[in-house]
Amino acid sequence: MVSGRWPVVATPQPDELLSSWLHRLAFANGVPARAFARVLGLTRGMWSARLDLRLSIDVASQLQIYAGISLDQLTAMTLSHTLPMQLLLPLRNHRQWHGSTWLQFCSQCLADDTHPYFRRGWRLATRLACNKHGSRLRDRCPSCRRHITAFDQSELMPHHYCALCGYDLRRASAVDLCPAARNLDQCIHGLCSSGSIGSSPAGSLIILRLLNIPQSAGIYQRTVLTGLSTSARARCFARLVGHPGDEGMEDYDDHLAGVQPRIRLAREGGDDALIGLLSDALGRKPGRSAADNDRLLVDLSHVLGAAQQMGRISTKAHPRMRGSAPPGRCQC
Repeated sequence: MVSGRWPVVATPQPDELLSSWLHRLAFANGVPARAFARVLGLTRGMWSARLDLRLSIDVASQLQIYAGISLDQLTAMTLSHTLPMQLLLPLRNHRQWHGSTWLQFCSQCLADDTHPYFRRGWRLATRLACNKHGSRLRDRCPSCRRHITAFDQSELMPHHYCALCGYDLRRASAVDLCPAARNLDQCIHGLCSSGSIGSSPAGSLIILRLLNIPQSAGIYQRTVLTGLSTSARARCFARLVGHPGDEGMEDYDDHLAGVQPRIRLAREGGDDALIGLLSDALGRKPGRSAADNDRLLVDLSHVLGAAQQMGRISTKAHPRMRGSAPPGRCQC
C-alpha cells in the first residue's frame, strides 16, 4: 500500500515561523528549498517568506494533504494579527551595511534546538534581543555578511546554513546588548506579542512613534526603524536609554522612588496605560536640548519601572536606566 503523503513529516516547533517549517520539511524530504517552491506550484524568489504573510488556500490544502498538518497549525505559524504588521521587517535584501534584512536570529537558540528553527518574533523590527539568552539578535551571516536566504538554497542543506557560503549559523558568536536597551526591547516586545498595541486606543500612535525611534534617538534620521539593520536599531535603542555622562549614576531603585505615582497608575491601568506612557516618552522631537534628552531618560524610567512591576520585564535582569553603559560601550 502506497501512502499519499510525503515520506517525512516535520513537527512544528513553539512559535515557529511558517517559512522555517517549510524549509525543514523540504530538507527532511530530500528537496532543496529552491526546488520545493516548484513542488508547491510557486515561483522562485522569497517564496516561503511571502507565505508567512499570506498563505494561499491552494498551498494550505496541499500541505494538509501531503504533510499531514492541520489548518490551525499552519495558521499559528503565519504572521497573524497579534503581531503589528507595520513593524515587520520588509521583504527585501538591502545591500547597505545599515539597511534592514527580512529576518533575524539568535545563534544560541539555533544551537540549543533539537531541530533548529526560526521564530515568528524574529521578524519584528522592534525585536533586538533574545529573551532566553539576553544576547543581541543577528540579521546577517557573520562569515560573508549576507542576509539569510534559506529559500534560495539550490543544494540540499539545512536551513540554518548560509545559502551563499555554507556557514553554520549556530556557530556565530553572541553579541552583547546593554541591559537598559535590552529591557526596553523586552517591554516593547511584550506589548507587541500580546496584541495589546493593536487593540489599544493609542495603538496607531505608538506604532508611528516606534517607527520613528531613529528620529527620537537623533541618528539615522532619514530612515524608519524597519529600514535599519539589527545593529543600527540597537544603536538607536542604546542612544535612547544611555546616559551621556559617566558621573555618579543613581541606583535604579532610588531613581524610581520619585516616580512611583506614574508607575502605580500604569499598573492599575494595564497595558493601555503602559502604551500611553511609552508613547509619551517617545514623542520627543529631534534636535532636543540636553535637558530634553535627560527628560526622555526619566520618562523611559517611568515606562520600564511600570513594565517591570507589570511583569513585562523580567525581575531577573534588574534594569538600571542610569547605570547602564553608554551606547559606545556595548556591542550594538
